[in-house]
Amino acid sequence: MQKIVPCLWFDGNGEDALRFYTAIFANSRVTDTLLWGDAHPDKKGKLLTATFELEGQEFMVLNAGPQHRFNPAISMYVKCETQAEVDRYWEKLLEGGGAPVQCGWLTDRFGVSWQVAPTAIIRMLQDKDPAKATRAMQAMMEMVKLDIAAVQKAFDGG
Repeated sequence: MQKIVPCLWFDGNGEDALRFYTAIFANSRVTDTLLWGDAHPDKKGKLLTATFELEGQEFMVLNAGPQHRFNPAISMYVKCETQAEVDRYWEKLLEGGGAPVQCGWLTDRFGVSWQVAPTAIIRMLQDKDPAKATRAMQAMMEMVKLDIAAVQKAFDGG
């Protein structure tokens, strides 16, 4: 059992977000739902909370209201092994009104920030050769969606 579970606050569209996220990640499932009851007759029968898993990570949806909004101070970090995986998650998370940002960051249609990052680029940025790591960082900083081959070329000095 996961001890700490991120709770994502939505403004009435939590059920849509739940469907959106579980459709994107192959290893996902809804584990629990709670509906509004008699305490809020106008919302009775609608989703209040749901817990779900994406790739083994548990999350909670809270369908609460407009009091709070997402911002990039907290983001979901998706580790990718291949460019095809980067491309797939990038396109899926942008569907329906998301916005690309920079350096592998995007905001989905619900306002949640995501980092779609290939592990190969992370390894290049952590390389012990500072010149290689700097070239990789400079190349990455010019990108919106990350391109492994282009960063590798800069890393190699090409």
